[in-house]
Amino acid sequence: MNGQDLVRSVKAVSVEGPARGWRAVRSAWRRSRADAVGLPRGGAERARVPGAVTGVEPGPGGGVIRFARSELRVRVTAGGAVFWGWDGAGPEPSYAVVGAGPDLDSRAVLEPDKEGGWRVVSERVTVVVSRHGAVEVRTPGGVVLRRDLQPRWWEPVGGGPARWLQRSEVAADARFFGLGGRAGGPRLRDGSYRLWNTDPEGAFGPLDDPLSLTMPVQMVVADVGTHLVFHDNTWDGSVTLREGEEGAGSGHDRRGCSELRMDGGPLRCWVVVGAPARVVQVFASLTGSPAVPPSWALGYQHARWGFGGEGEVRRVVAGCREHEIPLSALHLDIDHHDSHRVFTVDQERFPDLPVLAKDLAEDGVRLVSIVDPGVKADPADEVYASGRSVDAFVRDAQGRVVEGLAWPGESVYPDFTSPEVRRWWGGLYEERLAQGFAGFWHGMNEPVSFGAFGDPTLPRSARHALEGRGGDHREAHNVYGLCMAQAAHEGLCRLRPDERPFLFSRSGWVGLQRYGGSWSGNVATGWPGLRASLSLVLGLGLCGVPYSGPDVGGFDGDPSPEMYLRWLQLGAFLPLFRTHAALRAGRREPWEFGPEVLRHARVVLDERQRLLPYWVTLSHLAQRTGAPYVRPLWWSAPEEHSLRDCEDAFLLGDALLVAPVLEPGVTRRAVRLPRGHWYDTATGRAYEGPGQVLLDAPLSRVPVLARAGSVLPVRGADGGLELEVWAPARGRTGSGLVVRDGGDGWQVPEVERYVTRRAGRGRVVVERDCGEGELREVTEGVRVRGLDAGT
Repeated sequence: MNGQDLVRSVKAVSVEGPARGWRAVRSAWRRSRADAVGLPRGGAERARVPGAVTGVEPGPGGGVIRFARSELRVRVTAGGAVFWGWDGAGPEPSYAVVGAGPDLDSRAVLEPDKEGGWRVVSERVTVVVSRHGAVEVRTPGGVVLRRDLQPRWWEPVGGGPARWLQRSEVAADARFFGLGGRAGGPRLRDGSYRLWNTDPEGAFGPLDDPLSLTMPVQMVVADVGTHLVFHDNTWDGSVTLREGEEGAGSGHDRRGCSELRMDGGPLRCWVVVGAPARVVQVFASLTGSPAVPPSWALGYQHARWGFGGEGEVRRVVAGCREHEIPLSALHLDIDHHDSHRVFTVDQERFPDLPVLAKDLAEDGVRLVSIVDPGVKADPADEVYASGRSVDAFVRDAQGRVVEGLAWPGESVYPDFTSPEVRRWWGGLYEERLAQGFAGFWHGMNEPVSFGAFGDPTLPRSARHALEGRGGDHREAHNVYGLCMAQAAHEGLCRLRPDERPFLFSRSGWVGLQRYGGSWSGNVATGWPGLRASLSLVLGLGLCGVPYSGPDVGGFDGDPSPEMYLRWLQLGAFLPLFRTHAALRAGRREPWEFGPEVLRHARVVLDERQRLLPYWVTLSHLAQRTGAPYVRPLWWSAPEEHSLRDCEDAFLLGDALLVAPVLEPGVTRRAVRLPRGHWYDTATGRAYEGPGQVLLDAPLSRVPVLARAGSVLPVRGADGGLELEVWAPARGRTGSGLVVRDGGDGWQVPEVERYVTRRAGRGRVVVERDCGEGELREVTEGVRVRGLDAGT
């Protein structure tokens, strides 16, 4: 404990609440003491580098290259993904990679390279390893996309996990994206980014880092090509990025740099090269297909910490009905629990929750429950007693159950890295289903243990099963939320085998998309928080998690009517569309902001409903291809420099471009257009990209443009599915994919393919591709727009 920690602890005792007071000081001391006893003391370290090449061993997909003090395993998969691991590390065991990993490229060849090095040559990529251990990833034509310099390890003399450092170089014009949910992106500027899932302890803004969901995944976009790199290591670490400078230094380019430092764990990574769509598809094949949310979870949802009770819930739902707000789900926060104890209900506030859930369902509104991992350490608590009977809770290095501080007070934490514990925990959701809940959101699962000082989580020395391998919290921390999501998803599939679970989580890791999505956590109310909301969704999508969204309106404080409306307009075009606020924050129901805001809110909420068939299509395509619903403007044109730097607009699927207003007082804004013809959906006017246009953005709406030739499935006036076709430009064709809603079970609906073309001056032909070259014209249920735009 240092002097700063002492000052924080003294201040903490004067403030009430679970995260403050003497309990918080005691909790922090207890964690600090556990680590002082359970972790090895720091001491002398021995630095090591690979040394020179001593030999090779060819194998499937590549082979093993041996050095004087290490060895490097290199493999190329049949899909062109590259894996390499030092010191004998292989792709398994891994919490990210599904199954036994992909098939290897049987045609990849390990052969000598110049100056004593070696290379693995395959159809899609070439990997060149120098004689001292530098690794280059090249295109088949020999263009270098990435160069990892020889790594360096620092090994404790007395034994234990080794720290390591890996420096990498990329093109001078490269831009970095990803690293999970980052409030300061989506383009990641020069600086250091920590890889440790962290509760920001209050509302956060763009300058706060790290947050709840970090990932060692980078998407690098440059003129020479796009690649994704994933370092499969769950330990604490940091990534330091430095963008390059073209023409810097005596007429030479200064290359971009990435420096990864990890406190332990394997040095292994995957690299995928190609167009962005291909990169994320291959990455999804490695880490698992995104779950498809039930269709109702693509509508507007509302939450609040502090609804008070059944009466207020009914009033909010009745208010939505009265004000013609299409509400899809209502979320209950920790205040609906009995004394904040998980898997319980406050019977005074909610005397008959199943009846309430049934009544709301009749109005088309589902109930969604929060679930936190902290279990009250009380023998009278049923979950605690049940968990003790199966030895479910995390223990310390001395074998004692670890106690932390969470919302229920003194709490214990399930070890979700144990298959047996996951099965036990998954069975507890039977109580939630019996109460009438249809979906679940996981919070506090970084995991959080409040404390007056130090890292607000479990002791790093705490022991975990890690699938039977055994280890401590240094390795388990970042996958704790992921494994909790796995436990819930698998449990719900057993309990309701005919229904797709609805689940999203504040924390997680690579592979979270297999079980559900994520939300921003407690984003601060303010214009910077509004901008951070978009950054988080774009960053997570590029890391493989396509379903996410912010707390619309911000978590704390009172948004102005203008800010609230602009946030609502952004949220309506993000996958998870949910208003939410803290206990003492202002209300977030649209009618609370006056008649003008309510009128404009109805417009954007109705547009969300109209686009629901398009959202359904995007969710099923994401499962098949890994493509995020929300995409950066450079998605289809990464070679366009201006698009790489555009952070205030995005693509929704292939068809729409959304340009939200992220600053106060704006009624017109510049919009950067990718290549092609685009229609302003409000005015019908056509624009030609690439380039920049100035569009009206009155308080009533934000600019939304449709790509010429696109086919959007929308909800028609009669409630059925309608194809909204935006006329192709003259001399060009268009296309679109449609996946119809197959219900909320496990049906795999057909992907319908449509092509569009002009036929004469005033007609657009829409044809369905029936396969084997057969095109069948479609005339019913089609509405063509843009023909009068003069394109």
